[in-house]
Amino acid sequence: MASFDRDTIKKLTKLSRIQCNEDEESQLLSDLQKILSYVELMNEVDTENVRPCTHVLEEMCNVERDDVVGEVMPREVFLANAPDKIGGMIRVPSIMKSRN
Repeated sequence: MASFDRDTIKKLTKLSRIQCNEDEESQLLSDLQKILSYVELMNEVDTENVRPCTHVLEEMCNVERDDVVGEVMPREVFLANAPDKIGGMIRVPSIMKSRN
């Protein structure tokens, strides 16, 4: 069974850009260990003769609706909640490194 430790939690919080204090990290570690234990328990279920399915109900299908253009939100309102802006756009962290 996979396991989590403090170092794993630190890496996960950094990757997901979540800031946690010591107590929150302890709680997260405990919760993730419980989830892994439950998943391991689910692996014990015999699914040999169970047919794979994508929906619980056989007759279920995707519900689609027409795209309807509504009112456009003013740019100033949209950008008001952005943590960082540049040139009237939302600035996001770079995810690709230069190969220079």
